[in-house]
Amino acid sequence: MRAISVEILRDSPTSGRDIEIVERKGTGHPDYICDAVMDEISVALCREYIKEFGDILHHNIDKGMLIAGRVKRDFGGGEVLKPMELIVGDRATFRVGKQEIPVCEIAERTARGWFKEKLPHVDPERDLSVRVVLSPGSEELRDIFSRKGRIRGANDTSAVVGYAPLTATEKAVYDTERFLNSPVFKEQFPETGEDVKVMGLRKGNELDLTVAMPLMSGEIEDEEGYFRVKSRVVRALRCFVSGMHFENVRISYNALDRRGHGLNGVYLSLLGTSAEDADSGQVGRGNRTNGVISLNRPMGTEAAAGKNPVSHVGKIYNILSHRIAGSIYDEIEGVREVYVWLLSQIGKPIDSPHLASVQLILRSGMEKKRVEKGVKGIIESAFSRIGEFTGELAQGRYPVC
Repeated sequence: MRAISVEILRDSPTSGRDIEIVERKGTGHPDYICDAVMDEISVALCREYIKEFGDILHHNIDKGMLIAGRVKRDFGGGEVLKPMELIVGDRATFRVGKQEIPVCEIAERTARGWFKEKLPHVDPERDLSVRVVLSPGSEELRDIFSRKGRIRGANDTSAVVGYAPLTATEKAVYDTERFLNSPVFKEQFPETGEDVKVMGLRKGNELDLTVAMPLMSGEIEDEEGYFRVKSRVVRALRCFVSGMHFENVRISYNALDRRGHGLNGVYLSLLGTSAEDADSGQVGRGNRTNGVISLNRPMGTEAAAGKNPVSHVGKIYNILSHRIAGSIYDEIEGVREVYVWLLSQIGKPIDSPHLASVQLILRSGMEKKRVEKGVKGIIESAFSRIGEFTGELAQGRYPVC
């Protein structure tokens, strides 16, 4: 039997509290880029390792940084003066016996491919420099991959937490960014870039959304044209949020703008991302694995992006904790809110957590004894199929940001 604890909280659910703050960083945000690209590299390496050796070898591509470049913008266009630089770290397996794996080539090819697919205004050959600084891992951690057994040991002692359900505020923030970066919206508003950031503040049943999204300098001829497009974007946003279940939704879009200040008073981008010259990015500073940064919720410090999917609990447990929480909320009657804490111990099989702790907020009249058995059953089931789950992680089936 696994170490599982169930605790009943007497708190109000997050949605019932007076104040709630939620953030989401979108596709073109430098932090999102780092998380997404590093994880894509991990998936590509998993694919190569399985193809060549029939198994996933040791790697953790979870140390990455996107260093801002330098551009010159003007109404109607601009030019790249210095490309962005993407640094790819940390550890990978480069050789098995006499056979070498082209790790650096795979990493660079994957990174440039992601930019080409997700950021259409970026020329990944001209506007991006890629520096791969991966090295072989420590012998002790590599040895985890050579030990017998279907389930590998945890390569770290880590704690993570997941929760369910998403509140209306969390859904609103997430959905707003997805709307602004959707193909339909970009077709309607080709003047907009991909670097979207949404900050939501709920007070009672009223929601403030502060949205940042640049307009493309090549599509905007002058200051007046900028504010015309901005007005159209705000109208589209108001239409989108009108269906949300709040008493009132206020929108602030590109709040730093000032008429009459020319280029200094508008948010323009040449490439669609602030990494072109204004902001660098780093793995682990973006969205949690459920897609939002929710300041009212407990959060761990582990970044899931880029970690190997078969022994690094920083990835496995991070995603699994949210999935378990979702299953408990969906399947157990009377649960209003659930938190799932997972703690690993280095070397211990990943299907045997050092502790799985569940905290529940129940509906009035529900007692612990009515839900405890079902909760433990869901956890046992999740860990009994963890081999299948890690295989799905290796295929990139679950987003990390």
